[in-house]
Amino acid sequence: MPWYAVRPRDDADPRWPLAGTPEIVLKAEDHADARAKFESAYPSQPFGSPGVPVPDVGAGSFRGDPDALTVAETGEPPAPRDHER
Repeated sequence: MPWYAVRPRDDADPRWPLAGTPEIVLKAEDHADARAKFESAYPSQPFGSPGVPVPDVGAGSFRGDPDALTVAETGEPPAPRDHER
């Protein structure tokens, strides 16, 4: 299964869930699966807003905005380093 890098098309997009992290790298079957995994892990503000009480479509959602994210196949990310004890 290949690795995919998911990042916002606009680096200043306020919906990006991990400020200071330019991309999220994950394993997926294809580009669409990588996007779906990202949206599942970072859905949005829970249950939208009082005006739009629909789950996972709050102000932070990338759902319904396919041009807001770029998904590109990439290499395996480096292993996390052990923390100094």
